[in-house]
Amino acid sequence: MNTSTTEAWALRPAEPEDVEVMAELRATVMRPDLERLGRYDEHRVRQRLRDGYAPEHTSVILVDGVFAGCVTLRPVEGGLWLENFYLSPALQGRGIGTGVLRSLLARADEEGMTVRLDVLQGSAARALYERHGFTEERQDPIDVFMVRTPAY
Repeated sequence: MNTSTTEAWALRPAEPEDVEVMAELRATVMRPDLERLGRYDEHRVRQRLRDGYAPEHTSVILVDGVFAGCVTLRPVEGGLWLENFYLSPALQGRGIGTGVLRSLLARADEEGMTVRLDVLQGSAARALYERHGFTEERQDPIDVFMVRTPAY
């Protein structure tokens, strides 16, 4: 367990039955950015998570023992792909996401793994990733693709 400000957070392995609460959280967290980009679709925002859900690579973020978010760190050719990193809006800005990201990146560094991700254009999450060593690899009208090489 880790502490971040006053909240104690922990990661637990995801289970297949976690998918629906994660899909709902994804819809909530992504809605403002997707609407801003003209891409919000009530069904598709949930279905994309369901279609790609890999519980074996996903962790549930617990804050004080309660579901607060999720994150997937999936092996891909050339490293790891960070995706489905969502934290309840009520808990954002308290250092929890930073703590979770730090712990995942420390593990990737120990394994010598490059980590990649994509973030929506204009998303506030981009600043979090940049503070942790991610740099832009490329972008398109919707996404910014970022990469972080291992810190030794």
